[in-house]
Amino acid sequence: MKYLIPILLLISCYSLLGQAVGEHDEGTVSYATSQNVYVKFSSTKNMAAGDTLFLRQAGVLVPALVVTNLSSISAVCRPIADVKFTISEIIYTKTKAVTAPVDQVVITPTPMPIVEVDTITQEKTDTKTRKQKISGRVGISSYTNFSNTPGGNSQRMRYTFSLNARNISNSRLSAETYLSFVHRSDHWDDVQKDVFNGLKIYALALNYQFSDKVQLWLGRKINSKLSSVGAIDGLQYEMKFNAFTIGFVAGSRPDYKNYSFNASLLQFGGYLSHEYKTDKGNMQSSFAIMEQKNSGITDRRFAYFQHSNTLLKNVYLFGSVEVDLYKMVNEVQSSTFNLSNLYLSVRYRVVKQLSLSLSYSNRQNVIYYETYKDIVERLLDTDAMQGYLFQVNYRPGKNIFMGVKTGYRFRKQDPRPTKNLYGYVTMNRVPGLNVSATVSATLLETAYMSGKIYSIGINRELVPGKLDGGLNYRFVDYKFLSSESSLVQNMAELNLTWRIFKKTYFSFNFEGTFEKDYKFQRLYINLTQRF
Repeated sequence: MKYLIPILLLISCYSLLGQAVGEHDEGTVSYATSQNVYVKFSSTKNMAAGDTLFLRQAGVLVPALVVTNLSSISAVCRPIADVKFTISEIIYTKTKAVTAPVDQVVITPTPMPIVEVDTITQEKTDTKTRKQKISGRVGISSYTNFSNTPGGNSQRMRYTFSLNARNISNSRLSAETYLSFVHRSDHWDDVQKDVFNGLKIYALALNYQFSDKVQLWLGRKINSKLSSVGAIDGLQYEMKFNAFTIGFVAGSRPDYKNYSFNASLLQFGGYLSHEYKTDKGNMQSSFAIMEQKNSGITDRRFAYFQHSNTLLKNVYLFGSVEVDLYKMVNEVQSSTFNLSNLYLSVRYRVVKQLSLSLSYSNRQNVIYYETYKDIVERLLDTDAMQGYLFQVNYRPGKNIFMGVKTGYRFRKQDPRPTKNLYGYVTMNRVPGLNVSATVSATLLETAYMSGKIYSIGINRELVPGKLDGGLNYRFVDYKFLSSESSLVQNMAELNLTWRIFKKTYFSFNFEGTFEKDYKFQRLYINLTQRF
């Protein structure tokens, strides 16, 4: 019975596939390294080198990539956010207003968010202007690892389905879903024991707009005004009063072990949001209070505030604060006011060719007194993880890009802080070769190791509008402090993206890693159909 509602919602979403309308302002990651991220699009005609692309995290659009080279169907990008990109992850252009989530369960704050505009909320819902719009994608991927290590070979399959249906049959009803199913060929018994060991439901929800100011969500959805809460299984009710929005949520949290439905993890709360828009930019602030329970007992109670601001010319500001309001020590409950998260970031575009960004984070262990009751003593260690990230991107010429990124993180108990320095130079359309070339270097120092990475790569459109290809080489040298040993790796990469039809893509990526004693080969194949 507890799976009945999700199954019915899923069936209703599948029934809409025959009425599809495509979109052209989002792409997917086809391959990613620490230096480059390759993003495929149905078309890049409205994009240019130097454009910023965005990643959606917790309902917030985050500047994540800068385009360094373009073909007609793909973009080679440089990461500007301290985040790990995954294959098939959805990337958005600047003009995209989105509601589909990314394939991540654990969400980490990243630089310079821009608050998402909910297209369902913003659209006029008068009967004369409501119009059905449906888009989505289906994908199948294979990850194969070959090695001469004792671990041997392995294969992992991944299937994804996403759907965004707005104003179904020109009505006030909308729906969204994003599903992923992953399994290993030699671990099928894990899925047989529990289907949610493979199936992950990141979004599965219905929306009904009573008017252009009142709406209701039912199902699993991440609320952009409660970005620290994550997915909510249940009801989300929202009302607008001019520039103010008030909302209430009630339901449960996904299971913390396998992200399935868990009615024991109840949560409820409310939020108040204010948005100010001008021709020069906008400002958005939101405040929320949430109560989370486990089997009827308070697990966590906290307040959350976030603010984003683009009113200043060429400046992006974002800040968020999270404060715990409840604690339990020696089975004694009491109120508290303890800072658990602080995140600040600013990005300044000095001139068209030069941009600077700086972020600071101060994160402490979040304590769930019931869910993690058996390890509370470890979680009570309140030493904060603090970190800074500074980045400079410069475009000295039409086809030349360069940048430097440096980070610093520390905790009191670490032997030494973590530091990294990364720099790159990219040249588009190298004379005589018609390729994009990038050279980069990374210096890394952590509490337990130090290392350096040197990389060179080229990318080229092989068949205009149809086929892209790239080659990369990396030299890695790590030194471990505890054993005074080192690890040297030579890594070669080949990637191809083929646009079979207008909305059908095939990706092939191969990576070989060669060490003194071991060899590793990774093969990734993906087929994606958009509709």
